[in-house]
Amino acid sequence: MGLFDIFRKKKNETVEQEAASESTEILSESESNSDASEDEQSTAVSENTSAVTQPMMEQVGLVNEDEAKIWQEALDKQKISTPQLTETETTEQQIYDAGLKKSRTGFADRFNRFLANFRSVDENFFEDLEETLVGADVGFDMAIKISDELREEVKLKNAKRKEDVRDVIIKKMVDLYEADGINEDATMNFAPKGQTTVILFVGVNGVGKTTTIGKLASKYQKAGKSVLLAAADTFRAGATKQLQEWGERAHVPVVAGKEKADPASVVFAAVEKARDENYDVLFVDTAGRLQNNVNLMQELEKMKRIIQREIPEAPHEVLLVLDATTGQNALQQAKLFKNSSDVSGIVLTKMDGTAKGGIVFAIRNEMHLPVKWIGFGEKASDLREFKPEEFVYGLFKELVES
Repeated sequence: MGLFDIFRKKKNETVEQEAASESTEILSESESNSDASEDEQSTAVSENTSAVTQPMMEQVGLVNEDEAKIWQEALDKQKISTPQLTETETTEQQIYDAGLKKSRTGFADRFNRFLANFRSVDENFFEDLEETLVGADVGFDMAIKISDELREEVKLKNAKRKEDVRDVIIKKMVDLYEADGINEDATMNFAPKGQTTVILFVGVNGVGKTTTIGKLASKYQKAGKSVLLAAADTFRAGATKQLQEWGERAHVPVVAGKEKADPASVVFAAVEKARDENYDVLFVDTAGRLQNNVNLMQELEKMKRIIQREIPEAPHEVLLVLDATTGQNALQQAKLFKNSSDVSGIVLTKMDGTAKGGIVFAIRNEMHLPVKWIGFGEKASDLREFKPEEFVYGLFKELVES
């Protein structure tokens, strides 16, 4: 089943659940009214008990206690059963739904404005479509690709109504997104049991790199893993202190050096400690002054050499942290870091703060890098494993008809 089919299935299930819930409410209201009617009848009968005996009440059709019980059991059997999701599934859907609210609204507004001007599928239509997609941060390359592939598909499906055209566009976006992710590994890579996993975090200043490390440290510590942090961003004022504060919150130790110390020396001390004391995971925070700064890239290479000298298979992950609100700037950062840092995955932060959301499509289409984590807020629990089906559903659910 393709990603778009999963999306439609989830959409239909949600509609059915809502309909079932409404039916149950209506039935409950009907029962309430029936109960009220019974009370009124009982009151009317009791006012005339001097003239009417109990046997007479049964003869004229007023139900007794046993009959009322049978009637209630029959009603209970007629109640519609609403499918229940597990607590984990419900939580995941709710978090994605709330976190993507701004993006979902932004997407809907852009598409609705685009469709409001729709008259026919002509050259102006495709120009407006490309402009709409670029404005949604899906990237120029993907906007052109979608436009080109839609030229034939819209004709093939004979899409004339606005709703048909909209559905074809979104299906094509989802299908292309899925196709670009074939053979993509979105899971976290870990060292064999008993060995230390080293995860290097890179990215420019201000994207939420240190905060992301703190959140992941908390998650893995709660999952029962022993975690160590390395404060190798020694040049940014307050970076070490910020990581130490996260370490205290998560009850995780932090290896730190003096202010403006050589970052590689901090990394060496942390790797040595992690290996000798059998820590499960070592998270390494790095500097992020300028993404095109040659010295920074050389610094990252030096860190990797030191790590590999002590643990040859490490780092097991190089995660690039990007701020979703920066849109195409984030994409440019991804290109520069990928060329020099062997990036293995993306952490997309502040997703709840952007009204575009298309950056996920652009990253996969142009970078072929998996988004492994996505952040929706400030709490540690707001950093979630990236789930494409939840993302697609959370972004488009109000646009596509069931």
